[in-house]
Amino acid sequence: MAEQRRRSRRRGQGELEAQVLSALREAQGPATAGWVQERLGGDLAYTTVVTILTRLLGKGAVTRERAGRSFAWTPAADEAGLAARKMRKVLDGEHDREAVLASFLTALPPGDERLLRELLGQAETEKDV
Repeated sequence: MAEQRRRSRRRGQGELEAQVLSALREAQGPATAGWVQERLGGDLAYTTVVTILTRLLGKGAVTRERAGRSFAWTPAADEAGLAARKMRKVLDGEHDREAVLASFLTALPPGDERLLRELLGQAETEKDV
């Protein structure tokens, strides 16, 4: 009964991609789809894992290299880098970039606003060097 409930539970949008990325981050290097499948508990079909990895490749979240007749997969960035990529994608999809950025900034708590100002200052200093 519990096995049937576990199988019938639908994953939330993006949950499976997040699980696959998490597994790849735990790998000591490039990992095969079979390794990822095993790491996730094996209840997913191999083809499902390959489909998710291929979707992540299309989103720029992973890279792959030939490993015999298959591929070995690697995350393209750490969690912070992937989150930044998502934020840029959302921003790039908006028509009024300035309004979106202004709205984002005004919604930040004071500590985050201060941190963002510091980071922007550091980026300017690095650019001048």
